[in-house]
Amino acid sequence: MLKEHKRTLIITSVVTILPVLIGVFFWNRLPDVMATHFGANNEADGFSSKVLAVFGLPLILLALEWIGAVVMSHDPKKQNISPKMFAFALWIIPAVSLFAAATIYPYNLGYQMDITFFAELLVGVIFIVVGNYLPKARQNYTIGIKIPWTLANEENWNRTHRLAGYLWMIGGILMVIAALTGIVKAQWMLAIFFVLVLIPFVYSYWLHVKQGL
Repeated sequence: MLKEHKRTLIITSVVTILPVLIGVFFWNRLPDVMATHFGANNEADGFSSKVLAVFGLPLILLALEWIGAVVMSHDPKKQNISPKMFAFALWIIPAVSLFAAATIYPYNLGYQMDITFFAELLVGVIFIVVGNYLPKARQNYTIGIKIPWTLANEENWNRTHRLAGYLWMIGGILMVIAALTGIVKAQWMLAIFFVLVLIPFVYSYWLHVKQGL
């Protein structure tokens, strides 16, 4: 599968490490100790050296992307991972890398940003996109809701992913609306996230216990 997606993997790898070039360009303007993590109030609560922030984080993300690609390509049921799903999975890490750069660099250069807004918006969009793909996902060990009951029974997998797909798309839309309007606090957004993850888990277990699936 890696050979089939060689071009996509190369492009996504370049995008993932693109923040390194941006960091080098602004190197002299960046502080020696950079804020790299932020709380719900947009205040920095985690710091790293400039070297780690500029070089380390993108390279760590690049390693994670390649590990994920290798794992997917060696999945015992890799034939069930569609090319579109494989390509989509490859683009998740680059999106995270660009988002990190778009928040970390401006903040450390002295620009005021509503980082929570962009984080909520990104999570909402990811839920919408993933929710659209989930009902089409076939049983595998890498992509999807991989819990004992979905992996043990194909019908359980299909029903759980169908429900999760609808829920995640609706939840993602609500997250985007909440981010754009600011009517929901970050703590509530986190609660929505956990509910969207918990319901499919509980539903899958119910199918296993009550329906024998």
